[in-house]
Amino acid sequence: MHLNGCKVQGVNGVELFLLGRALMKLGEDALPTEGLGPQPGSTRMVLIVLVDLIEHGESTVGEIVRRTGLPQSQVSTAVARLRAAGRVDTTPDPADRRRSLIRLEAEPSPRARAVAASSIDDTLAKALGTDEVADVVRTLEYLADKLIGPLRQAAHRDHRSQHAGELRSHARDRARRPRRARSR
Repeated sequence: MHLNGCKVQGVNGVELFLLGRALMKLGEDALPTEGLGPQPGSTRMVLIVLVDLIEHGESTVGEIVRRTGLPQSQVSTAVARLRAAGRVDTTPDPADRRRSLIRLEAEPSPRARAVAASSIDDTLAKALGTDEVADVVRTLEYLADKLIGPLRQAAHRDHRSQHAGELRSHARDRARRPRRARSR
């Protein structure tokens, strides 16, 4: 392969980045859209927010904004889409009722089950040609197991461990309590 006149052997960092981008686009194309109609915001932002919630559990919009670097408006739009799809629930934050706590629903919604059951085969066949799909799917499954295994497993089970959720809530409540002034 040649890149700006230089011969490159194997895959370099730039090509890996470009491959990742191409795979994200294919992933978005492979998601089922039947019955959804036009949606606000991008699917990519919804997935980034969903993954953040899977990794970190119950959170506020501000916490998701800080962790992902996404603008607040995009996080709020993604949360609204996830709530409409039945994937997350929001409740008022007891420490500050102006904010909402966002948490994954204990049971995946019908939409989440449809997405999880969807196949990438047709999208890959369209992009690559039908003869290569089985080999590519095996390679992608191997890479997914190696690179995102724990996240992949978490996406297929109840994401809200009661104990972990209680620990996060307790830590958040302690951090939000006003500190007592020291007496001098």
